[in-house]
Amino acid sequence: MNNEISWLVRVAVNAADVESFAILTREMVQVCEAEPGTLIYERYVSDDGRHAHLFERYVDSDAALVHLHTFEERFSARFLALVERQSAFVYGAPTAALRQVLDRMNPNYFARLDGFAH
Repeated sequence: MNNEISWLVRVAVNAADVESFAILTREMVQVCEAEPGTLIYERYVSDDGRHAHLFERYVDSDAALVHLHTFEERFSARFLALVERQSAFVYGAPTAALRQVLDRMNPNYFARLDGFAH
């Protein structure tokens, strides 16, 4: 059974904060790369730096919860001051504990139907 959890979050970056967002993103990537259970932690940005897609994948709900705890402690206030969340999509079958935390983003949930990843 595949217990992996992933999500895609779309944000709009405040016009005055494009450079600050890039700097914070680099800091977040460094910290999150060391988290056990983090499989993918990628940020994509539009040409003008005003829109970003945040893609993350974890081995399971427990690893995702560890990440979200770190995010809350270290980055949440600074991050949310720079962006407006536009949408969030969660993929997989999060545990009730993870879903309770993710529900704060008001995401759309998608259960795995079929497929593979290498």
